[in-house]
Amino acid sequence: MTTQLLIIWHSRTGAALQMARAAAAGAQAVADELGAGDRFDLQVRPADTVRTENLLAADGYLFAAPENLAALSGAMKECLDRTYYHVLDRLNGRPYGAVITAGSDGEGARRQLERICTGWRLNPIAPTLIVPMRAQTPEAILACKTVPDDWLARGEELGGTLAALLL
Repeated sequence: MTTQLLIIWHSRTGAALQMARAAAAGAQAVADELGAGDRFDLQVRPADTVRTENLLAADGYLFAAPENLAALSGAMKECLDRTYYHVLDRLNGRPYGAVITAGSDGEGARRQLERICTGWRLNPIAPTLIVPMRAQTPEAILACKTVPDDWLARGEELGGTLAALLL
């Protein structure tokens, strides 16, 4: 039997994608360490490609997205809007983790994502990681980002924790 972890990401400036990749690396490393590579299916998908069947096939989830204007990024929100009612009451009890990259506090996006996951009756495996990118000017906000190594390590740990829990 195969266990699937679905990592859903959206990123305009690269930070959330870097965190999604770090989580994927951590998840794969744990699966390999446990000798579960042949029964672990890691899916890393951009939010705009996620469909109902992807959510239903997964045993656990990691969401990685930026906060834009004090809310979850539009592309991630659209993904969740598009699939929400099709999977309602069909994902109950599955574990999830979340990463928000933010110019400042990230709390608006965190609350929004956690409310959606609560509606799906998903179980958080850890507090949402809010990665402070400290971008405060239009130029800094729009610029490509490089996530500091200590935050990437936290992303790897979150992905590894999800994989360990699933396996």
